[in-house]
Amino acid sequence: MTSLSRRLASTLLPVSVLLVAMASIQSGASLAKSLFPVIGPQGTTTLRLVFAAIILTLVLRPWRARLSKESLKPLILYGLALGGMNLMFYMSLRTIPLGIAVALEFTGPLAVALFASRRAIDFVWIGLAALGLWLLLPLGKTEGHLDLTGMAYALGAGVCWALYILYGAKAGSDHGMQGAALGVLVAAIFTAPIGIAHAGVDLLRPELLPIALGVALLSTAIPYSLEMVALTRLPTQTFGTLMSIEPAFGALSGLIFLGEHLSLLQWLAIFCIILASVGCTVTAPSRQPSQPLVPAD
Repeated sequence: MTSLSRRLASTLLPVSVLLVAMASIQSGASLAKSLFPVIGPQGTTTLRLVFAAIILTLVLRPWRARLSKESLKPLILYGLALGGMNLMFYMSLRTIPLGIAVALEFTGPLAVALFASRRAIDFVWIGLAALGLWLLLPLGKTEGHLDLTGMAYALGAGVCWALYILYGAKAGSDHGMQGAALGVLVAAIFTAPIGIAHAGVDLLRPELLPIALGVALLSTAIPYSLEMVALTRLPTQTFGTLMSIEPAFGALSGLIFLGEHLSLLQWLAIFCIILASVGCTVTAPSRQPSQPLVPAD
């Protein structure tokens, strides 16, 4: 194998792994929506996070982490943000298409990146993101009315994602991979009472548990592992750029698995948000790779 072939293979492998991870996350979201008629998004969130917490606890053994008073607060806030992000994202899926929910949620990490910079070029990405949001609003005269409550939930999930990034960075620096498992555990404890209050004993229906386990695997365990592989083999900027196309994966997953057809303007809105995210990542100043975090959706 020539040097060029080796370099090409070393690049294609992590890129392929990352694309599979994104497809897995959005397939998991589509599967999760099939549980809504029985236990609602609240119960679905609870089952997903409980199963994910069990899986990550067995794999990462978080009981080995050394907790302190200083590290406990950001860890709890990280877990609360993760739980709120998952819950509000699933709540949004009740009334708006998957691709649009993912695009709206992406405004959270995009805002974190933009607020951290004060360069003129960032106003271009802010303008593109704002245009995408405007096209999704009824005021933007989109084809097909979008539920404002569902959009609000998706934007709320984006706010939680922003908090998740900020507090997750601290939790990751304190506890590394074990911090992620502890965060998922906190998120499961936080959402469990909400899911139990909504779905009650239906959460224990035997026919639902394999589906919930599939959601946890597709949405958390599998993509989390794959993204870790990709992040260690790709430059941070390349990783961030590729992750920016996740709303497109969400829209395609919604179309294939849920039959959610989007209008031309809605596709254009998603493209604007993707372009803003890609532009923000590509023009960002060099920075050290951060700890990989649990996938959002």
